[in-house]
Amino acid sequence: MRTMIPFLPLLLLAAPTAGAHAFLDHANPRVGNAVQTAPREVTLWFTQDLEPAFSTIEVHDASGARVDSGKASVGPGDRKVMHVSLKPLRPGTYKVSWRVLSVDTHTTEGTFTFRVGE
Repeated sequence: MRTMIPFLPLLLLAAPTAGAHAFLDHANPRVGNAVQTAPREVTLWFTQDLEPAFSTIEVHDASGARVDSGKASVGPGDRKVMHVSLKPLRPGTYKVSWRVLSVDTHTTEGTFTFRVGE
């Protein structure tokens, strides 16, 4: 037990930095959800403010074709929110991929799917 005491301050200092990344809080369409009407955009909410120039969203159909406008935007009123417009979607499954840089300079990324009309 004595060997753990010198490391305790290091563990306490490391804990706050783990929570400092921008993680996906929720999305519209919701993660894994099925929607009857095709959305016109994907909106993602994060746990921390984002750096717009280094944050992206891509949406692909089941064949891998890109179906977003190619230009994701952050804010302007809330820098924790990022949107991307979509082309008209047919029924099927779509994969959303995101990569963001938070204002604390940490990068996070992830993917999820949603379905249209099935």
